[in-house]
Amino acid sequence: MKNKTSDLRIFDRILPAGMYSTEIEDLICYGYDASGHSGVPLAVVWPENTQNVSDIMEIAYKNDLKIVPRGAGSGMTGGSVPASPSIIISMERMNKILEIDTANMTALVQPGVINGHLQRELKELGYFYPPDPASMEFCTIGGNVAENAGGPSALKYGVTKDYVLAIEAVLADGSVINTGVKTAKGVVGYDLTSLLVGSEGTLALFTKIRLRIMRSPEKTVTMMALFENIGDAGNAITEIMTSGILPRNLEIMDRTTISAINSFKPSTLPNNVDAALLIELDSSPETIKRESKEIAHICAEYKGNINIARNPTEQAELWTARRSISPALYRINHDKINEDIVVPITMMTKMLLKLKELSHKTGITIASFGHAGDGNIHVNVMPDKSKKGDMEIGESLVKEIFQITLDMGGTISGEHGIGMTKSKYIGMEIEAPVLDIMRGIKKLMDHKNLINPGKIFPS
Repeated sequence: MKNKTSDLRIFDRILPAGMYSTEIEDLICYGYDASGHSGVPLAVVWPENTQNVSDIMEIAYKNDLKIVPRGAGSGMTGGSVPASPSIIISMERMNKILEIDTANMTALVQPGVINGHLQRELKELGYFYPPDPASMEFCTIGGNVAENAGGPSALKYGVTKDYVLAIEAVLADGSVINTGVKTAKGVVGYDLTSLLVGSEGTLALFTKIRLRIMRSPEKTVTMMALFENIGDAGNAITEIMTSGILPRNLEIMDRTTISAINSFKPSTLPNNVDAALLIELDSSPETIKRESKEIAHICAEYKGNINIARNPTEQAELWTARRSISPALYRINHDKINEDIVVPITMMTKMLLKLKELSHKTGITIASFGHAGDGNIHVNVMPDKSKKGDMEIGESLVKEIFQITLDMGGTISGEHGIGMTKSKYIGMEIEAPVLDIMRGIKKLMDHKNLINPGKIFPS
């Protein structure tokens, strides 16, 4: 068997000093992600351009070295965690915005660009990039593309796949390919760009990404509706979404989530409500005035008490509460199991009530929040690791929730992907012949199984 550590000396010939490390401190720092899973890589490499990535991949291919691409490590399913002895290729130094073309409404970026940084650059020009994950202040565009990330604004504007026009990528053997177009339309050959989006870093490494951007809306208004019963909140969601109004955001937080936020940092949310809806509209002032009145009327019909943010400071306060949910829940239970199911809008009330029922029945805390307008619920199952059998009950509960979701016509992941944490469940949703096609694509593009092995497909 080869000594992989000595194999790494080959990088000395192609990489400048400081571009890769085998120091244990670096290996530990780059061996985990937000899923809570971790592993120790063989080395960490920090390429700075496409040629670096190509050279690294070529050497890895010739020496059968497995590699794992990494953005910011904000993924929730172990996508950037080494499942076997591997080299982490961190894209953090490839962080340049190469072009913002407002005339053609596109932006060309390297994969290490932070989502929030791109948002701020575009805002100064009167434009925006709609995909806005909760982790936007530190997650990278490359990671967003790999996971097909969504975010609150996905309700109105769609997810990452709707904004990726073209990708420059490096294949397993080091060859560089370009997919997609710069134009608004393009149907020449198979759509390989869409194949790469959401591939979870298993098919190729992205080195440049061309994105579609949009003009900033004329006006935005943010509202918070409070409900004493989560079933009423679910009914209000369905009513809003069938009213002809399309909000920019329609988020839900249940009682457990609200309590966690308030214990984490001060907020304007009261603890004595069963659910809160965070609603945002963007359009012309006239349209917003009419739609906000209609939404207030709908919420009142379902016993909801609505407040409208009066200024940007109050808007920011509401969003600070929403974006602090994940760290707040970790304060309650570091071993929480974070899932991101999606159900049809007409099933929202039924699913929210079912989750509440399952929590009461099992005694396991379940915190639910998420993108209610498109049916995407972040279900946090929080077993107590110190209690015997709680973790087993928690895992069983996750499988039961997945089955209920599928029975309702939903999906077991709306934006987190499969990675390593959900691979054992993928067969619940994807039938065997389709899984075989997916495995065939993986084998065609990476026949040595060197790029992010151990992800998506059950071993």
